[in-house]
Amino acid sequence: MINKQRYPIPKRAGDIYHLGQLVGNSCIMEYTNIIENYFGLILIVTSNTQDSLQLFSEISQLTKHYVNHFPDWGIAPYSRLSPNQNIISNRISILCQLSKIKHGIIIISIKTLMQLICPSDFLYCNTLLIRQGEKLSNNYFKNKLEKIGYKLVDHILEPGEYNITKSCLYDLFPIGYDRCYRINLFNDDIHDINEIDLKEQKLLNRVSEINLFPKHEFPTNKDALKFFCNRWKRYFNKTNSNKDYIYQNIDMGILPAGIEYWYPLFFDKPLFTFFDYLPLNTIIINHSTLEKSAANFWQNIQKFYDDNNINSNRSLLKPTNLWIKPDCLINKLNDWPQIKITDKKLPKKQNNINLGYQLLPPLISKKDNKFSLKYLARFIKKFNGYIILFAKNKIYQTKIQKLLEYIELNPVIINNFNESKYKKLSLMIGNIRSGFIDTMNNKAIICENDIINKNFNTWDKDEKNWNQSNLDKFIFDIERISHGQPVVHLEHGIGRYMGLITIKTNNIDSEYLILSYADDTKLYVPVSSLHLISCYIGYTNDNIPLHRLGSDIWLRARQKAIEKIRDVAAELLDIYANRNLKCGYSFKYNKSRYQSFCSNFPFNITLDQQKAINEVIEDMCKPITMDRLICGDVGFGKTEVAIRASFIAVEDKKQVAILVPTTILAQQYYENFKNRFNNWSVKIEMLSDFRTDKEQKSILEQTKKGAINILIGTHKILNKNIKWKNLGLLIVDEEHRFGVCQKEYIKAIYSDIDIITLTATPIPRTLHMAITGMRDISIIATPPEYRLPVKTFVSEFNSEIIREAILREILRGGQVYYLHNKVSDIEKIANYISKLIPEARVTIAHGQMPESDLEQVMNDFCCQYFNVLVCTTIIENGMDIPNANTIIIDRADRLGLAQLYQLRGRVGRSHYQAYAWLLIPSQKFITNRATKRFEVISSLKELGTGFTLAISDLEIRGSGEVLGEKQSGQVEILGLSLYMELLENYIHDIKSNKSSSISIEDLVNNKNIEIELQIPAIIPEYFIKNANTRLSLYKKIATATSEYNLQELQNEMINNFGLLPDATINLLKIASIRLQARQLGLCKIKVNDTGGYFDFSLKNKVDLIKLVNLIQKEPDKWKFDGNTKLRVYCNEIKSQNSRIEWIKNFITYLLIV
Repeated sequence: MINKQRYPIPKRAGDIYHLGQLVGNSCIMEYTNIIENYFGLILIVTSNTQDSLQLFSEISQLTKHYVNHFPDWGIAPYSRLSPNQNIISNRISILCQLSKIKHGIIIISIKTLMQLICPSDFLYCNTLLIRQGEKLSNNYFKNKLEKIGYKLVDHILEPGEYNITKSCLYDLFPIGYDRCYRINLFNDDIHDINEIDLKEQKLLNRVSEINLFPKHEFPTNKDALKFFCNRWKRYFNKTNSNKDYIYQNIDMGILPAGIEYWYPLFFDKPLFTFFDYLPLNTIIINHSTLEKSAANFWQNIQKFYDDNNINSNRSLLKPTNLWIKPDCLINKLNDWPQIKITDKKLPKKQNNINLGYQLLPPLISKKDNKFSLKYLARFIKKFNGYIILFAKNKIYQTKIQKLLEYIELNPVIINNFNESKYKKLSLMIGNIRSGFIDTMNNKAIICENDIINKNFNTWDKDEKNWNQSNLDKFIFDIERISHGQPVVHLEHGIGRYMGLITIKTNNIDSEYLILSYADDTKLYVPVSSLHLISCYIGYTNDNIPLHRLGSDIWLRARQKAIEKIRDVAAELLDIYANRNLKCGYSFKYNKSRYQSFCSNFPFNITLDQQKAINEVIEDMCKPITMDRLICGDVGFGKTEVAIRASFIAVEDKKQVAILVPTTILAQQYYENFKNRFNNWSVKIEMLSDFRTDKEQKSILEQTKKGAINILIGTHKILNKNIKWKNLGLLIVDEEHRFGVCQKEYIKAIYSDIDIITLTATPIPRTLHMAITGMRDISIIATPPEYRLPVKTFVSEFNSEIIREAILREILRGGQVYYLHNKVSDIEKIANYISKLIPEARVTIAHGQMPESDLEQVMNDFCCQYFNVLVCTTIIENGMDIPNANTIIIDRADRLGLAQLYQLRGRVGRSHYQAYAWLLIPSQKFITNRATKRFEVISSLKELGTGFTLAISDLEIRGSGEVLGEKQSGQVEILGLSLYMELLENYIHDIKSNKSSSISIEDLVNNKNIEIELQIPAIIPEYFIKNANTRLSLYKKIATATSEYNLQELQNEMINNFGLLPDATINLLKIASIRLQARQLGLCKIKVNDTGGYFDFSLKNKVDLIKLVNLIQKEPDKWKFDGNTKLRVYCNEIKSQNSRIEWIKNFITYLLIV
């Protein structure tokens, strides 16, 4: 439903039209209208990359015409990293086809538009079209591949690599493609081109042609590298350049990481601007105020240049060699016809057009911020135009469709925006941020964000939802349970989960868990009793002793363990009380300045990161001292959380101390913080062995005076001589690297300030403190954009494999760890590597070296003077080198699982594909346990598994050394999950001043209230197919503690799966009855269509006067059977709904108010 153009489109250079009232997200509608009515190229320029990506996603869904986003490099100016290869491929692909685009949209950010790019003739001369049936000589093809940057290898692993078999079969991984191809070049004819699965050596689909683009935006053959060196010497006027890191690598034939910021030296002619690639019929749309954005970016570039050009081992090109200045940018923009937009209403003036877009009225209740059908129904009924609803994917489309059935609306499902014409209510798939009203065309766009709370849980497999990072999810989530996994039943003890089964009884389907116990006996547990079952964590899975059904061994062990838990609960409450008595500082901050600081972060914040940041800020603003653990895999953004917390502290005139375990890490933190606070008046210093005695003395004096805002350092920060003027925040990285005495000293001297601890894999003791609540914890489990899992290979020791692995890494400008954990012959190994790969620059690091020498080696490696580090496990912690992306571990069979995981975590810290090679002697010498470790480490392919491994470590090691004798015995008996649940219950009892006597019967009866109503109460398999998802929902329903919880669950299920079946509604209603029964003191309800009975516990809250009156009034209907059982005879409860409502009313009537 595209509108007719409401204004003329500028066509001459200098023509500028201003469009007003483009509120909210309405600009995407207008951009779509323009592309439908203008047959040329439209260049949309945004103020930042995030807006560019969002616009690309949204506009692509509304038009069939060509839409693309030209990406920036995704790295900071003058970075020591190179862009992701996929980004380079995408840029080259767009540049190659840009002049040929007749009709389409390109979206670009202002900083990318300011960047100078390679001349067009370089791309055209270095792109090769491979088409079936055409002539292509072998020699020409090989030379061409080398010229455009492809590497000949034995094993293809990443884009830009190829190999040759049988002299005419070329297997290659082309730039810009996501798979490998085989080209059959028989007798210099391109016989055929096929997709190929290299692992299976299987040909897949045949294709007619592929485009081979250059691997880089500059030439990389030998002549080009020689030309670079000559240009480099002339530009920097240096005769001896061997000490410069960039020159040294290029001279050796290696492209160092970050070379892109020197790439003008590869060309003998001036670089192009993006404008030079544009076709003549291009119009430019200013999506925001570009002048201000350009000026800010230029200021940032200059600051980066000034900061990085001091004491650098790299001679830097001036910004004018790499970007165009803001005034030049504006002049170039004025050479093209332009459209400028604003959300404001423009005054009546020539070339000013107001388009009349309006924001939607609120469709979510402002009071509780929850989904509310009445607001949506009211708007749809009142609006007399056309309405298009957007859902971000097929799952959400189904959800919204079913939700609308509640208000008797049936939208027309459309696949194309144009199909919405003349349809009152349409629904289509499209990930649009927010809706709006087009008053001129009487249309309304409504998106799921407008009607569904963004914090609603989702079950989409491809999404990481907000609540997935909480601690309970990682430790106790039954949704993660697998066949054969140990569980603990409160009444029967430890067994193994063997799956779900549906059993029909009296013509009613019910689902049961199958649990296997000792002697292969089976227990069938109804899903309504899932509150009695917990995942077991305590021993290794292989060694868990299963209990025997009917035996009293479990009952006696459980009794003994429970009797001790209350003592632990009392101790913990004492710790909580003392902690909350510590009066802390309540931070205050300017939200506008804080948002301005956050906007300079060059990457997208993940959902987990944002949650951790919010929790830290909330803690800091409380008048209680903070002690929060931030747990996340390496490179997942823990540092950014610390940086934002530091900003808030500094803004409130407080000093920040950052304690790290190594000098190298201190240096890395120092550089990261300097870059992030680049545009702010914040004094940052570092106290480490890299500072002279004189410099250290000066730093201490400035710290005392308060002149230093943020001080980063090693254990030197713990020096008794250091005095702070106004310390407010301490950040500790990798706490486990500090000794017990150091930790106690930290707690002693920093007892009244806020503390943040950062870790990737918390040691079990720290984990336990977080579980018990002695420390708050935030988990960052979502990987950043472009992060790739480390590819892990297990191989017998082989010189050819070692050479290829190292050569592949250093030829792409990366660095390698070669781990040999034996100091006695480490030099011999280093010499072996040097001879095997003469191109490598090899150095050694191990723990027996003098500390000053070790620090110097590590610093040199960090600064990329060397590209291969032969080392021991000394690198296991505290090394953060994004450019090191291959690790080779010799005799990996001698290392434990946690060690292998930590060591593998040294690589893969940026957007490069990283590799871990685990070398072993002959397979016959490897133990079964070592083989199992390799299987586990190879299976941990998902990013963010560090916390899962910490949980596994807690399981593997048992709890003795972790929790101490007092608690470890109980955990091994009950399992960590049940132990924590009971501990939490007793803490609640103590807080509520309940009796200290412990009754096992009361405990079991309170948890296990049996309800049999002879009605179906199930989540049918046709409704939710995934058994683990059903299991998780059953658990949530069974453990709900309030009507509010049940209502939230119902909303969640409707939101994610659609309208609930009657059997599932019954399940929720019975759960509601169970809550009432627990409050009244019932332990069993059994009622069918003719009556049944209620069984009361000895401790109940029955209003005896009401009960007596009830029996006296209808003596034939009510009869007592023993002391606690009340029978009822009734023919009024035949239907399912009437039975449920009758029982709820009965319990409500008897409850003492």
